[in-house]
Amino acid sequence: MKSLDEYLQDAAVAHGHLCAGQVLGVRMAMFGLNSLGLNDPQGKDRKRIVTFVEIDRCATDAVMVVTGCRLGKRALKFRDWGKMAATFVDVETGKAFRVAARESSKDLAKRMYPEITDKNQQQMKAYREMDDKALFSAQWVQVELPPEEFPGFKGERIVCSQCGEGISYRREVNQGGKVLCRGCAGEEYFRPLNGPAAE
Repeated sequence: MKSLDEYLQDAAVAHGHLCAGQVLGVRMAMFGLNSLGLNDPQGKDRKRIVTFVEIDRCATDAVMVVTGCRLGKRALKFRDWGKMAATFVDVETGKAFRVAARESSKDLAKRMYPEITDKNQQQMKAYREMDDKALFSAQWVQVELPPEEFPGFKGERIVCSQCGEGISYRREVNQGGKVLCRGCAGEEYFRPLNGPAAE
């Protein structure tokens, strides 16, 4: 595994800048992987790791840098819980370790560096130095990963009987005797304004 400073440099490049969230994300991922005994996330261990992140903020980019997990590789799973937390799963052993940033770490950063008035700079410096127990709460957890959640899963592609779009990874919904995509079944995040833009 790289050093903290090396990962922070990589995270700054990937994210576009370095901030307290990047430091938290790098530290969180290093702590999680070390707890699982996975020391080569970009090499021999890269296919063993699936990571669940619980927030779409700076820390998630840093977690991706350290673990090598990406949405496009199906190794990064996003759960929109709004928590500065991540769960690291070793798919070979089935062990999973959840790490969450402690709210108390912000106050601890103030106490450690009261002379630094910029909150981000204060937290970045303190988060580099705090030990894992002061910065994070952590626990061993169980994560059920059905086959369709694993990277590399090959399954049949289903066509929605209403919109005609393809559905992968067993995400179809059976409703009223029809096979539907989640959007046509009512789980929408968008609403069409008119008909199709282009045929």
